[in-house]
Amino acid sequence: MKGVRIGFAITGSFCTFASVMPLAGELKALGADITPIFSAAAYSTDTRFGLAREFIQTLENITGNKALHTLTEVEPIGPKALLDVLLVAPCTGNTLGKLTQGITDTSVTMACKSHLRNLRPIVLAVSTNDGLATAAKNIGELLTRKNVFFVPFGQDDPLKKPNSLVADMTLIPNAIRAALQGKQIQPVLLSH
Repeated sequence: MKGVRIGFAITGSFCTFASVMPLAGELKALGADITPIFSAAAYSTDTRFGLAREFIQTLENITGNKALHTLTEVEPIGPKALLDVLLVAPCTGNTLGKLTQGITDTSVTMACKSHLRNLRPIVLAVSTNDGLATAAKNIGELLTRKNVFFVPFGQDDPLKKPNSLVADMTLIPNAIRAALQGKQIQPVLLSH
């Protein structure tokens, strides 16, 4: 990972922030240059899981880079070829739907669109309560897209939340390595 330029995009699955943040530190320790990117919701919403400002500061401190959070800040990612790979972790059902439809009205979806114009990989770490419901078709569609890869995922609580899917965030570094080689890490579906 030494010298690999990684966009580390955060969307509003707030319950997974605590498990995602340490992975930025792991990638940094492996030598990656990380650019934090926050969706508007992730950048500005305080929840029972923590304060937005604290998450922003944590990721900025880990990466040593200022967090990007507006459309105008992320749009140059593609034209200036600023990244080698773009990770979206967590990737909400809302973001999955927008990526499937080509909607670029958030900083994260704009970053993905801008990055994909260079035929470089994006890696999605799903975290959504409707992964086996309305978001299932979007996951299926994105699995077939060129340069779109997934961190392996599975049901996080089949009995209480039977439609919920979450990626195994510990597999992010391996998923990124595989994506940089144009490969999907396997197996994609995990049994917990």
